[in-house]
Amino acid sequence: MQLNPYGADAVDLAADLANRPPASAGELADRCRAAGLVLEAPVTPADLERVVATLDTWVAVVDAPDDHERAARLNRMLAAAAAYPRLTAHAGGWHLHYRDDGRPLGEVLVALISVGTALHLAGRGMSRLRRCAVPECAAIFADTSRTSRQRYCGTRCANRDAVRRHRQRTSSR
Repeated sequence: MQLNPYGADAVDLAADLANRPPASAGELADRCRAAGLVLEAPVTPADLERVVATLDTWVAVVDAPDDHERAARLNRMLAAAAAYPRLTAHAGGWHLHYRDDGRPLGEVLVALISVGTALHLAGRGMSRLRRCAVPECAAIFADTSRTSRQRYCGTRCANRDAVRRHRQRTSSR
């Protein structure tokens, strides 16, 4: 995944994996490739285990009660993924990696998700990572709207909620 800076693509991948956790190492590999990641080594069950643990930690960042707690939780993730940034050209163009070279996918995703989330929140705002406003939908999404007013994970939930509000208004007449 060529991300310069990591930002939204990494956060979208994290949300996708958190909303629909991969069931196998093969599925994790397929979904990472589909997101544009270049896999440097075979994906193992240990990678899957590491990613699932990372996603649990990341969901706690999403669900933090306030900005300061969100930052504290994310800073702990960043500390666990600490490596100095480096330039690399492995995927056909120069870009930054925020991890050591030759790491297994589980560790790569720890760095990708934590740095991407930090860049997303610092660049767009600390409230730009949340859950869908539809009560029956717990999906996580990154708000990339211009106005910072995105409330739903997608069009389907936005439409469902609009229909529900319309029906409530018309039934009370």
